[in-house]
Amino acid sequence: MTKRDYYEILEVSKSASEDEIKKAYRKQALKYHPDKNPGDKQAEEKFKEAAEAYEVLRDPQKRQRYDQFGHAGVRGAAGGGFSGAGMTIEDIFNQFGDIFGDFGGFGGFGFGGSRSRSSRRVNKGSNLRVKVSLTLEEIAKGAEKKLKVNKYVSCSACNGTGARGNDGYTTCSTCHGSGHITRVTNTLLGQMQTTSACPACNGEGKIIKDRCTTCHGEGIIKDNEIIKVNIPAGVAEGMQLNVSGKGNAARRGGINGDLLILIEEQQHPQLIRDGNDLLYYLYLSFPQAALGTTAEIPTVEGKVKIKIESGTQPGKILRLRGKGLPEVNSYGKGDLLVSINVWIPKTLAKEEQKLIEKFDESDSFTPKPTSAEKGFFERIRNYFE
Repeated sequence: MTKRDYYEILEVSKSASEDEIKKAYRKQALKYHPDKNPGDKQAEEKFKEAAEAYEVLRDPQKRQRYDQFGHAGVRGAAGGGFSGAGMTIEDIFNQFGDIFGDFGGFGGFGFGGSRSRSSRRVNKGSNLRVKVSLTLEEIAKGAEKKLKVNKYVSCSACNGTGARGNDGYTTCSTCHGSGHITRVTNTLLGQMQTTSACPACNGEGKIIKDRCTTCHGEGIIKDNEIIKVNIPAGVAEGMQLNVSGKGNAARRGGINGDLLILIEEQQHPQLIRDGNDLLYYLYLSFPQAALGTTAEIPTVEGKVKIKIESGTQPGKILRLRGKGLPEVNSYGKGDLLVSINVWIPKTLAKEEQKLIEKFDESDSFTPKPTSAEKGFFERIRNYFE
């Protein structure tokens, strides 16, 4: 199924500001909110679709990749997928719950209120970014990389809770374990109910009474982790891939951040990349171009031999189909373009000079314009006369 354009989903222009995107998402989210459309699967899908669009467009880096590469630029080809795809309703409330906070209880709809009362705030770990340098051969075939990443991981001493033992926590007395507090204010339109995270426990619903001595109550510690990443064939310089859940661990449990893989492309000693095509400059001597020869051409799959016809002219392009790079997540492949150049020596021995002078006297080495070229030059001359 073809994904809809994210700007179209949120009904904003491509030049929309961050604030306009947030307001547009809130409008769509409230319109298709499950509490307002109970049992409506179509509304639920639109609710998830709006959340996916908002997750990309609210992030300047993801938005830039989306504007440049479309959906392929934010697709999780490196394993795990970009986190917006496959989100559950609860994931959306946990990640974007603040969007609905100002609307709790308005107009008789809970708008997430029932879920807010039954669920606590979930911490989210921060994302990490690493650069991966690839050769042209690795880009052509895809590569598996093992990355040693220094990051926050869950504390093994307390299993990420931040507390010593099972009784290291106590229920927050301010919110009574709900993680949020509700306020009712009187306005000209009547009573307005708002819900926000509990300031006493930061929305967690519980308070540590006996902190873990290893992580000092944070639930996370710094450590190295070896992460295996599968990079698809056809990636390009500057493209960013997303490994979901492999970023920093969240404080005292929750959702891990993502690992962002920034692609760097190593320059090939002989081949030049142009999109999915590759370009190679082949230099021939004058006798080779005139008489014809065979030449060995480097490709990303090894060397191949090609035949050079006699009388091949400088500037001619030979196309080796399918010898370029594959498209990301596609079966298509680019071509290898061989540009013919004739090498003219700067210095000549006397014998060589005499031979070339004889060639110059030969009628076969005198350039002969075609009839079309003759007609063109004749029209130019008549114009100026």
